[in-house]
Amino acid sequence: MATTLIAPLDHEGGGLIEAARPVFHARRLEKTYHMGEVDVLALQGVDLDLFEREFVVILGPSGSGKSTLLNILGGLDAPTGGEVRFRDHDLVAADDRALTQYRREHVGFVFQFYNLIPSLTARENVALVTDIATNPMPAEEALALVGLGDRLDHFPAQLSGGEQQRVAIARAIAKRPDVLLCDEPTGALDAETGRLVLRTLVDVNRQVGTTTAIITHNAVIAGIADRVLRMTSGRISDVQRNATRLSVDELSW
Repeated sequence: MATTLIAPLDHEGGGLIEAARPVFHARRLEKTYHMGEVDVLALQGVDLDLFEREFVVILGPSGSGKSTLLNILGGLDAPTGGEVRFRDHDLVAADDRALTQYRREHVGFVFQFYNLIPSLTARENVALVTDIATNPMPAEEALALVGLGDRLDHFPAQLSGGEQQRVAIARAIAKRPDVLLCDEPTGALDAETGRLVLRTLVDVNRQVGTTTAIITHNAVIAGIADRVLRMTSGRISDVQRNATRLSVDELSW
């Protein structure tokens, strides 16, 4: 069954965000994994639009298909059926080279585990991305944006978990991506540190205008989103729009 798509509110201007041309447009997405003689249906007929500057939270238990959906949007995986477009890019028809270029130019990823290189400083970890991006911001600027301007030359082992995750966010946004895709970014953190990371993501969304999607099993996070998508058994089972977004400080873990 197709899910009703709800356009997000523009919380700056009070109206609806222009929905005529979404950043992502996906219809009838299917994904089947073949595991020996067993077929696992990860996505079943998913319809989805994401819009400019939108902050979306995708909720669902393990196995609901949310990571598969995020990986397809990010060009890390391919659907077995349906269509998905990023603006003028057909992600289904794209070959490996085109998907690599798409990820490099348009997408920033933040994962549950920080994937920092231990032998490099915060500045150097971020510079790994700026060295290959077309129009990057300086590593120092990206780290200042996430509140780590005074930790440039610290190694990961000298940083807390929350600081390491913020370095990972700085690395993701340093190439000025159009979209930021976050897979359980607070999953390995305690509540207070998780709030700190969420504040950073909200600030990036508002200050830089990067369309942001977070997948999580933690329903508390839903309050800070423009829209909340709930996934069950490979389908989007519910879509809600928050008329008023909560601040991170209002979340009760």
